[in-house]
Amino acid sequence: MWTGFVHRPSNLIRVMPAKEVDERLPALPVVRRHMRMEERRMVVMKAVVVASGALDAADVAQIDDAALLIAADGGAVELERLGRRPHRLIGDLDSVDAALVERLADQGTQVERHPVDKDASDSELALEAAIAAGAGSIVILGALGAERLDHELANLLLLADPAFAGRDVRIVRGATTVRAVGPGGSLDLDATVGSIVTLLPIGGDVSGVSTRGLRWHLEGAVLRFGRSRGLSNEIAGRPASVSIGAGSLLVIEIERGGGDS
Repeated sequence: MWTGFVHRPSNLIRVMPAKEVDERLPALPVVRRHMRMEERRMVVMKAVVVASGALDAADVAQIDDAALLIAADGGAVELERLGRRPHRLIGDLDSVDAALVERLADQGTQVERHPVDKDASDSELALEAAIAAGAGSIVILGALGAERLDHELANLLLLADPAFAGRDVRIVRGATTVRAVGPGGSLDLDATVGSIVTLLPIGGDVSGVSTRGLRWHLEGAVLRFGRSRGLSNEIAGRPASVSIGAGSLLVIEIERGGGDS
């Protein structure tokens, strides 16, 4: 299994280099090795990974300010529909027409093809690539709303991988944003007052759960794995946050008006 943010040469078939450089694509920010900590906080590269699920109309705004745009296999088809071209296309490419792959390479997209028999999903490979490129903020689109429930669950569980701790990695679909918080961690909630917040334990019970700004306040609480106590809370005021002592928690925010409670 994968143990670091590196390419998997045993799984990689080939990388198709971009044949041309499109000047319309934004240059990636350079983070100098000896930058002061204050400077590093100011330079946070945003990457967007587009998976094979259908995008919500609101998701396009996430793409517009991305410094790095990566298509995970079939995500290239959705981007093509939107008239957007990714910097990189990664995966086994079994969901992309060969003509589209060739056209993207001709237009400047770097294509990284992996075999169908591999030990990671296309979304995971694309997320690894975003991390390796230096992204500190990563939005995954198209991770939900597809036909494969197993892929959706795998995408959600990716958020809780301890290897991604310290980075802002989130799945977004329309009004819904999903993040994870690990042992001893905390998250400031972004949604507006009146929005839904659900806290779901994964991998076991979560202890020391404390919230601020939510309608139903928790203080040092235990959320049991498999139980629904953390379902459908609500942001009652700002600032709002959640912190935990031990365990892993999925934090789902649904912007007001974006879903039923």
